[in-house]
Amino acid sequence: MNEIIARRQFTPLYLWLDIAFLVLYAALLLWKKKYATVLVGLCMGMLYMMVDYGIFHLATHSRSISEGHSLFWVLLWMSMSYGFTNFTWIWLWISKDERLFEWSFLILSWWFCCPLIASVGAGNGTPIIIQRTTGAYHGYMAIILFVGYAALVLYNLWQKESTRRIHIPWLLAIGILVQFGWEAGLLIGGIRSAGFETIAEKLRPLIVNSLLETNLGMPIIYALYIAYSRRCTEQLRRRERVSFTTRIAENNGGNQLGTIHH
Repeated sequence: MNEIIARRQFTPLYLWLDIAFLVLYAALLLWKKKYATVLVGLCMGMLYMMVDYGIFHLATHSRSISEGHSLFWVLLWMSMSYGFTNFTWIWLWISKDERLFEWSFLILSWWFCCPLIASVGAGNGTPIIIQRTTGAYHGYMAIILFVGYAALVLYNLWQKESTRRIHIPWLLAIGILVQFGWEAGLLIGGIRSAGFETIAEKLRPLIVNSLLETNLGMPIIYALYIAYSRRCTEQLRRRERVSFTTRIAENNGGNQLGTIHH
């Protein structure tokens, strides 16, 4: 596969607007007592930073940024922004939150509107251009993707009761659509497409990243959700412990993380 370049170009105002949104979004989650969701988002934001700065930049040297801007601080914002937003959204989706539509609409509308709002007050400021090449690590990501979903397939083949099987198409839909929403927002807003001339160059990151990058973590994040929610609620309270397979059956039946009280 030819090298895929994931590039973003945006103004500093875009960055500050997004930080303001993150504060608002986190405050709304805390207001609705989504404590576990917030903790997951913070942890995944830091994990994104470790991967993006530690692996993509320091190990593979695939990250670069335009002169005059700090790669560390811009990557810290990007990691917390999409790490926190993506994985809180995934956690809400897996837990079948009763307000999932409202959360989804808030996130998707912001990804679409933020570049447009930033363009109003951008002025003639120097844009931030940050990009990464993917040839050094997409193969390793594909291994993680295949192994993770193969493990789910083996688990389902082992389970005799259909109620205790994992809904793999549902996890695929979450993993693909969450990344697709993010990539589509960047593309439509001119953040991702800036500097690319052909349609193929603009669409390849959208298609490949949507199938691969967030989706590869879905089997792991689902296992973590089940492991956590079989012991505790969304409000970080202890519940009567159940087995891993019983919790899968509960989740398949629509039981939410925060509505189980014993």
